[in-house]
Amino acid sequence: MLKSPRIRWAGALLGAALLTTGPTLTGCSSGEGGGTDKVTLTYRLWDDQQKAGYEKVMAAFEKANPGIDVTIELLPYDQYWTKLTADVVAGTAPDVFWMTPTQFPEFVTKGVLSPVQVDTAKYHQTVVGSFTYESKLYGVPKDWGIVGLLYNKDLFKQAGVEMPDKLTWTADGTGTLLDTARKLTADEAGKHPGEAGFDPAKVKTYGFASWNHYQTQWMNWVGSNGGKLVDKPFGKYVFNDPASVQALQFGVDLVNKHHVSPPATQTNPPTGKVTDMFKAGQIAMFPANNALLPFVAPEATFEVGVALMPEGPAGRSVNLNGLAEAVYAKSEHPQEAMKLAAYLGTEEPQKIMADGGYVFPALNGLSQGYVDYWKAKKVDVSPFVEEAEGSTFPLPVTTGFTGFETKLNQIFNEMYLGKLSPQEAADQAVAAGNATLE
Repeated sequence: MLKSPRIRWAGALLGAALLTTGPTLTGCSSGEGGGTDKVTLTYRLWDDQQKAGYEKVMAAFEKANPGIDVTIELLPYDQYWTKLTADVVAGTAPDVFWMTPTQFPEFVTKGVLSPVQVDTAKYHQTVVGSFTYESKLYGVPKDWGIVGLLYNKDLFKQAGVEMPDKLTWTADGTGTLLDTARKLTADEAGKHPGEAGFDPAKVKTYGFASWNHYQTQWMNWVGSNGGKLVDKPFGKYVFNDPASVQALQFGVDLVNKHHVSPPATQTNPPTGKVTDMFKAGQIAMFPANNALLPFVAPEATFEVGVALMPEGPAGRSVNLNGLAEAVYAKSEHPQEAMKLAAYLGTEEPQKIMADGGYVFPALNGLSQGYVDYWKAKKVDVSPFVEEAEGSTFPLPVTTGFTGFETKLNQIFNEMYLGKLSPQEAADQAVAAGNATLE
């Protein structure tokens, strides 16, 4: 999901404030008064659904550590980063808190996070890499979500279309993806794209959802066509190279040339309605992170399927977005905070969260609990697991992304509308993004 505009300047504010306050920062007292041996830690998250799972996790931790109490603090996502930035500046940040790859560079380069010691080989390597800075890990790997292809099984049956064993695409339009999407796209008269009389202005159902959403859309096309988002971690944006631009063109062509996807006037952020269109049965295939399932599956009036993302000319490359348990560098209880973070990376808590259907755990070998949870709800999520074992990439791990995101979406909105060519859009976006690097 796209982020609120209110948080996008968090990184810049953090940097400016820390430059001002610098070494005068002091840790907050998240513990109780000096007359007790009991320590209280604050743990901050933003997901109210996961909070229920973490209440079980923290109860198990407190039972094993009777000298430590944990207070779970829930903040809505659109307030989370603004509040965290303010708390860091004031020296009152929570002891342990959730961290994302895109926000990580802003915090780690300011000395806000403590390095952690875990056996990194036990976790998904894309998550480990997302929170590594100068050869040190600055967050215990928590979980991962990955982009897969949700699809409307009822629309497939009504159209008499079988989901191919493997969806493929190439820039010139050949491959099973476009062929399948055409068969599933129909106007009010029942005509399909390419047929005489097809009216792209009166489409009843679309075969595919191609729109301006970097995580689930064009970044995956870029990787699957051999392009790159950044030249290296904490490096520069480079997605205006020929392979990347060709991939961007493909994503736009699905909308404006092939007419198998809704027009950008309906889908462009921040007001786009593409998720609602999928839930309403107007879109057959919808790339989405598995984290969207709890918000889609219960409300869908059709059977939801999950398929592998399409393979491009360079194979399949899929965004895997992991979170980490970050430890505040100025916690007043560093040993206890580190003990909590380390515990959260072990099998017991990660299995609780997997078996409850909340997340895929970052710890290897525990995915089956998540699969079984959704299987009981008649959704086979095993394609997500298969993708995670293949070629995956994180969102750009480089400074300035949170401030760049607004401009990136503005430029690419114009591209999906057909007002900028993919080359023009990529050139403008790369220049704007690299101008934000520190």
